[in-house]
Amino acid sequence: MAYKYFPHTEENIKEMLAKIGAGSLEDLYAELPDSVKLKRDYKLPEALSEVEIRCLFDKLGKKNKQLTCFAGAGTYDHYTPSAIPQLVERSEFLTSYTPYQAEISQGTLHYIFEYQSMMAELTGMEVSNASMYEGSTATAEAVLMAKAAAKKAEKVLISETVDPKILAVIKTYAHYHGVGIEMVKARDGATDKQDLKVKLAEGGVAGVVLQQPNRYGIVEDFTGVADLCHEQKALFILNSNPADLALLKTPGEWGADIAVGDGQSLGIPMNFGGVSVGYMCCTEKLTRKMPGRIVGKTLDQDGKRCFVLTLQAREQHIRRQKATSNICSNESLMALWVTMYMSFMGKEGLKEAAQISYDGAHYLYDELLKTGRFKPAFNQPFFNEFCVKYDGDVDALLKKLEENGILGGIKVGGDTLMMAVTEKRTKDEVDNLIALCHE
Repeated sequence: MAYKYFPHTEENIKEMLAKIGAGSLEDLYAELPDSVKLKRDYKLPEALSEVEIRCLFDKLGKKNKQLTCFAGAGTYDHYTPSAIPQLVERSEFLTSYTPYQAEISQGTLHYIFEYQSMMAELTGMEVSNASMYEGSTATAEAVLMAKAAAKKAEKVLISETVDPKILAVIKTYAHYHGVGIEMVKARDGATDKQDLKVKLAEGGVAGVVLQQPNRYGIVEDFTGVADLCHEQKALFILNSNPADLALLKTPGEWGADIAVGDGQSLGIPMNFGGVSVGYMCCTEKLTRKMPGRIVGKTLDQDGKRCFVLTLQAREQHIRRQKATSNICSNESLMALWVTMYMSFMGKEGLKEAAQISYDGAHYLYDELLKTGRFKPAFNQPFFNEFCVKYDGDVDALLKKLEENGILGGIKVGGDTLMMAVTEKRTKDEVDNLIALCHE
């Protein structure tokens, strides 16, 4: 058989190709330029024994360079309690799927309920769903929620201080759902409230998306923003870093209608960019517009506490054409991960980790300014991430730091460097970074 990895016979393939009017499998890729087509065999070794395979991967693993991380921009090097990986790797968690049958899924439903309860408390909101893919898609889904909740408005305002990665996902969703996107200007790294007020007054706005801390690490003051939105019948959507909410004002306290974000900062390792989990919380009146699953607590026929999926008509397996979203699947394993993290850390532990991160970032910031090589990029408050302008070659500085085992931050402009500090960074590590920047 020409395609030995295809689970179809030659007759099956011919029948399918004929159905779609293609002469061969190659015709399916006719529009792709030759420059992107692989025209050689895969560089895969011959069959190896278990010992040889382990040796191969050990060699590959040693090519990785372990760096002390001072980079952030949405993914942060936070501490993970060692018990979590051991617990989530139990087979009943790794192999579990949608808990449709409540009679045999009480364990899964219970931890999802606890996750929802913790996220609702952390964000200061009334309702949480059972989690989503990650923060960007959660924010995009919140935009669709705003459009669905609005009667005629089909435009959403997004601050220029929202992370570009989040904005890109929102634009993709918006394009295929007929949602107009208009940007709100930034002033000194923060949302320009006057520009927001003007654009809201123009009408036709279903929602407003802001971020806390924003793309530059700045902690914005959203006083009065909720009132501005609600006066124009628009929803206030706030994307927040959940780890920072242990100390910062919550979305609920700011008057947000929908709170979204990425749960990676709640103890999930960086893992080359994945895996993560998105959270979504909202006010009670928006519950039926919320995508994904919601687990509720009730009593069984014997009067005992139990857990069930609730409001299931919103999901794609029931009345699919009327579903709020087809993002029904979620990263439930990672929802369990962050539930364990919050349980192990406790309220005081979350606050302590956030405080250490805050203190470390401000110490690094102050010491960098003392070198005379750096100056503030913005005159704004920040939490554990900040931007500074460097009077030299930023690329050369980052290369020098990398050569000394440090991932020194992220270049966000010609002379601007963004750095983040978490509770894992020791004073010795910070001082080492500062010393290298002195040279």
